[in-house]
Amino acid sequence: MKKSNTKVSRRYFISRSSKATLAFGIGSSLVGSAFLTACGGESTDENETKLSTGFEQAALAYDYAALEPHIDAMTMEIHYTKHAAAYAKNLGEAAAEEGVDVSAPLEEVMMNISKYSTKMRNNGGGHYNHELFWKTMSPDGGGKPSGDLEAAINDAFGSFDEFKSKFEEAGKTRFGSGWAWLVVDSNKKLAVGSTPNQDNPLMDVSDFQGVPLLGIDVWEHAYYLKYTSDRAGYIGNWWNVINWDAVSERYDALK
Repeated sequence: MKKSNTKVSRRYFISRSSKATLAFGIGSSLVGSAFLTACGGESTDENETKLSTGFEQAALAYDYAALEPHIDAMTMEIHYTKHAAAYAKNLGEAAAEEGVDVSAPLEEVMMNISKYSTKMRNNGGGHYNHELFWKTMSPDGGGKPSGDLEAAINDAFGSFDEFKSKFEEAGKTRFGSGWAWLVVDSNKKLAVGSTPNQDNPLMDVSDFQGVPLLGIDVWEHAYYLKYTSDRAGYIGNWWNVINWDAVSERYDALK
């Protein structure tokens, strides 16, 4: 299966970006511009993190059972092979129908989603959100962030515990289905919020704007087999599988 990260030459990407008319969302900010550069820029440093998301479903970096007991194997298998796979398939169809260049980062489409169809919004968002979700979890996860991300969390929220409380509240109180997020906002500060359905903070139509660092799926399909209606229990246990190294790499790449 093809890798999800697409390397695009800096000259090609800047050319495309300069021609794009971004709506007044995160994409029109300095943070958004830096994020797009990090997604598509060509680097001579092989260790530099690439943030771009491709249009195809990437392979999981761990087994379906690897996140147990916090997320069960059956939920992971169904979630990845049915729900997320369907978003990737439908996104590919929408891209073909609407003439989208699938060699460019999906982030560019997300930031201009108002120009595309509902099919693109729902499935592009679903695909992007899940690709980030898988990458920011690990069987070796848990604990707390360190370094610059830890300092930024303390600066924005007062403490890690206060951040957790605000994040959990965003997830628990999201009406119906959706996602809760930790983002870098247009002021280069960390912020917590939520979006409905498969929307995300990159979208120019979103009420909550920012570059996602971390997101949790609070659709029932993400937790119902194990937790039934206990969304709060699912969110509380999810902290044990967060890959803070991956989240920190995303944050560091934006600086």
